[in-house]
Amino acid sequence: MTRPGLMNERLMALFLLGLLLFGPPLMGAFDRPAIALGIPVLYLYLFLAWLCLIVFSALAIEGGAQTPSGAEPEDLDRAFEDEG
Repeated sequence: MTRPGLMNERLMALFLLGLLLFGPPLMGAFDRPAIALGIPVLYLYLFLAWLCLIVFSALAIEGGAQTPSGAEPEDLDRAFEDEG
């Protein structure tokens, strides 16, 4: 059973992670004329950081999708289908 505000805390942590990842200190560290895998390092960093934020936000939202009883939403859907 998860706490009611856990998803909000996770999303706030993701927001702060996004500020850190896209802030000037880290962006400046990757702003070089180097190329990795045929892609400029800054572009590669931007897309990988963006991908990580998307994946982590999906995990944070899906992790909070349980009902208070601990049953998954799909289990509840099947229970209502069996009744009707």
